[in-house]
Formats: sequence, structure tokens, C-alpha cells
Amino acid sequence: MDVVDLARWQFGLTTIYHFWFVPLSIGLSAIVAGLQTAWVITKAERYLALTRFFGTLFVINFAMGIVTGLVQEFQFGMNWSAYSVFVGEVFGVPLAIEGLLAFFLESTFLGLWVFGWDRLPKLVHLGCIWLVAIGTQISAYVILMVNAWMQHPVGYRLDPATGRVQLTDFGALLTNPMAVEAGLHTAAACFLTGGAFVAGLGFWHLARRRRPAGELVAFRTAAKLGAVVTLVAGAALAVTGDSMMKLLTRLQPMKVAAAEGLFATEQPAGFSLLTIGTADGRRELWSVRLPELLSFLATGDVGGRVHGVNDLQERYAATFGPGNYIPNVPVTYWSFRLMIGLGVLAAVLALVGLVLLRRPSLLAHKVVGPAALVVPVLPLLASSAGWLFTEGGRQPWLAFGLFQTADGVSPGRTTGEVAFSLAVFTVVYGALAVVEVGLLRRAASRLPSAHTKEESYAGDGAEEDEVPAWS
Repeated sequence: MDVVDLARWQFGLTTIYHFWFVPLSIGLSAIVAGLQTAWVITKAERYLALTRFFGTLFVINFAMGIVTGLVQEFQFGMNWSAYSVFVGEVFGVPLAIEGLLAFFLESTFLGLWVFGWDRLPKLVHLGCIWLVAIGTQISAYVILMVNAWMQHPVGYRLDPATGRVQLTDFGALLTNPMAVEAGLHTAAACFLTGGAFVAGLGFWHLARRRRPAGELVAFRTAAKLGAVVTLVAGAALAVTGDSMMKLLTRLQPMKVAAAEGLFATEQPAGFSLLTIGTADGRRELWSVRLPELLSFLATGDVGGRVHGVNDLQERYAATFGPGNYIPNVPVTYWSFRLMIGLGVLAAVLALVGLVLLRRPSLLAHKVVGPAALVVPVLPLLASSAGWLFTEGGRQPWLAFGLFQTADGVSPGRTTGEVAFSLAVFTVVYGALAVVEVGLLRRAASRLPSAHTKEESYAGDGAEEDEVPAWS
């Protein structure tokens, strides 16, 4: 592999590794805020116990997400400085906003929430975790604005003197249709991840049954809440995914054609259940299709036209000049299906879990425990596949129609340098993964005892040195 390939591998691995923490943090922060709100309103002991339990797991995951996010942003200067120079005046503002949100809003109020249990008034303390939850959503959207610009550049001008792009309309960047659709779709994916995590741990503890009665009640609440959130998020993903598909058909038709293994333009076009093509991604050898379904999904009309890979290649070559504008079709095709399939499987298992809760005796079956531990992993794998589809299907562009990937690598970087840094990243991230899993496993193995005394808050008679053990 050459420098470009290695640099892409490094950025891709860094991004996917980082995004294992992001959706869980976003989804879990809102669920923890909801649990604490339920406790403040109802005074039910199980809600406080669950708030502390999942709050601990959220803090561990959030810390890892911050660290890996910093490393991801460093990639622009390490291996992609040529692209950073080209796009810096556009990316500078949103990345600065995201940094302020991550380190000043989210981290500050998370610290107040962690150490403020016995020091802050009840509603102020509750407000801190809600600000964290809101901040994670805003922070994620700002990053998606940057990625959306790469998918569909808006609000810029190309300076002929410098050859760089300049931001001319921040409002256009903020309301980029690709960012809006991606923001909604990603938010649903985050709640699917958070809900599956809560449901999985709840069912795992219920399957073990080696718990006091009070803890089993709490975990039953967690299992039900997580399963419901997962199902609702799954439905939201289907709706937002359908909208995103239609938008991609207009803005990135090559990505849609590659995702469906559609090599020739068809009207109407069938949805591919399985397609086998040639190695160069230019010709279909065999396929099984559902008639007219792709036309409906892509255009909203069962008789709609969907352009194929080869026709789009000719159009792009005429527009942008000679070159290969076809992405890696097998990667785009299968990552698209894995994204959908794994997400649907998580929702189906959540539905099965709700059925099991109505038949408690079935929770003792030996399959339930291992299956419960699989559920939280499914949305994470689906998100990873989704990013492979999103980024791989855009190739060969870094900024669609403006800047190609091959031109973005830092000048002077050698294959050996990038290979060495990739190896170091892999080893370090592997070690961090072991630490993360160990911390989560330890924290998830038991439910912290609930502390429901009103005097656990400052201003209600709390002792200043009383700090909950979980924090």
C-alpha cells in the first residue's frame, strides 16, 4: 500500500474506534438524565440506583471518547495537512465550536454532576446532567456539519489566488441538508445504542438472578426502559434512513448505485437482495432483486429512474475530467447492508426482550444471558458499518466535486512513517480497549446501593464530606 492508502487506514481506524464511544455517550447521557428526572419526580429508589449505575458507565465511556476524539482531530495535521490547508477556513469555525462545547460545556457540567451529589441543590444537580446531554447532541451536530460539507459543499467560495476554499455563509453550513439529515439519523442511532446498552445489561442481570429482590426490580426497570428506547429509536432510524436515501439519490447518486450494485441505469430499478459483480465494480454477473423497490426507496416513485455506476462514471468524467470516480463497490454494498441488518437485529431482540419480561420464567433460559451481552454490540457494529458506507461511498473525493483524496496527504510523508504511526495507534488503541472493557465490566457487575435521603443535597442538611462511593 502507498502513503494514501495507509493514511486512509489510519484515519478510518481512528474514526471508527472513536465512534464506538460517541453514540453510547450521547444516548446514555439522555437516558441517565431521564432516570434522574424520574427519581426527582417520583422519589422511587430504583431510579436513583439506576442513575448512579448507568452514570458511572457513562463517565467511563465519556472520558475515553474525549481522548480518542482529540487524537482523531490531530489526524488533520499529521497525515492530511494538504487537505487542512485547502479547507481550513471552512472547518476552523465549527471545530472551534465543538472544542468549546466538549471541553467547557460538557466536561464542566459533567464534573459538577459527578462531584455535586452532596453539594448542589437537587434541581441544579439535575440541570447539570441535562446540560451534558444537550451538549453532546450539539457537539455531535457540529462535527456532522463538517462531515456534511465534505459530502455536499455549501456556503463557500474558491479563492483563485490561493486555491483554498473560504467560508462565505455559516448559515448555509449550519443548515446543509446533508447535515440536517445526518444529524437526525445519527441521533436516532445514538439512542438505539444507548437503549440497547441499558437493555442488554438489564436483561443480563435478570438472567443471572443472583441479586437481591430490590436490585432485580431495578434491573427489570432498566431492561424495559432500554428495550422501549431501542424500539422507538429503531423506528426513527427507519424513517430518517428513508429520507437520507432520497437525499443521497439527488446529491450522491454514485454512492446509491454502488450500495445497490446497480451498474446500468434502470427505470424502474429493483432492490438488490444479493448481487455478485466483477472485481473492477463495472459489471453485474448475477443478482436477486425485488422489482421496483429501489426506485421507491430512492425517489419515492415505484417507476422512478435510478442511475447506474457506469453511466455516472461517464457523467463525472465529462464534468470533472478523466479519472476513476467509482468507489469500492463491494465495500459500499456490504457495509450498507450490515448497517441496516445489524440495526434491525438490535430492534428485533429488544422486542423479544419485552416479550420475555411478560414471561419471567423464560429469563432463566441459558441463552438469555449471552444474548443480552450481544445486544449492546449490535448498534456499535451497525454504526461502524454506516461510517464505512458514508466515507467509502464518497471516494475518490475528500470534498465531493472539489478535492480528491489522493491530493490531501501531507507533503513529504513516507510510507514507513505512516506505517509506523499506524502500528503505534493500533497497539495503543488495543490497550485502551482492554482498559475500557475492564472498567465497564467492573462497574457493570453490581448495582450501587440507592441513597434517597433528601439531605444528600447541599442546602438540605448534607454533610460536606459525604461523597457517594460510586463517584
